[in-house]
Amino acid sequence: MKEVPEAIVCQGCDAVWRRTPLRPREVSHCARCGTELDRHPGDQSTRVLPLTVASLILFAIANLFPIVEIELQGLSSQTTLLGAVMALGSEGMSLVALLVLATTILFPLLQLCILFYLLVPLARERRPAGFGLLVKGLQALRPWGMIEVFLLGVLVAIVKLGSMAKVLPGPALWAFMGLTVLLTAILSFDPRTFWEMAFGPKTERRE
Repeated sequence: MKEVPEAIVCQGCDAVWRRTPLRPREVSHCARCGTELDRHPGDQSTRVLPLTVASLILFAIANLFPIVEIELQGLSSQTTLLGAVMALGSEGMSLVALLVLATTILFPLLQLCILFYLLVPLARERRPAGFGLLVKGLQALRPWGMIEVFLLGVLVAIVKLGSMAKVLPGPALWAFMGLTVLLTAILSFDPRTFWEMAFGPKTERRE
């Protein structure tokens, strides 16, 4: 199959247009349907890798340290996210436990690992093995990472428990807050930039 890097296909009406160089903050739109065709990526390609590394560090803290510590009548209890999943499973809520495990641990971790695997070689102008499949997989995983929903649930629970017991936020809770912010920034990364980084002029010259 012949690659045509100077062509761009509209996602709204499938019209094919010639890609034109954009200046910073410029956006091009389809003349037929008005769908956004392309936008200047700015420094996205250099910004996302450090954000991904920072997210992996925060993800490790969020899963290895306690989320909250509850003190009631002289007794204290604390748990990690994985401990909470196991507790849900032991209470007969296996479906809920599986959902929490998938949306707050497995899918976000898989997203971050795929990003790291893609971005490290691309930063060196090399295309990683399985590039196309992994970019598509990354897109498919986007809706399933729900760390922000979990964080909101924890904050609501802390407010409700505050009247009955002493609730102390753990290191994992702060890590989850930071991770939510970083993931929001990472997921704003335009996937089309992956293809530009992999099939751009510099990559073609190396091949």
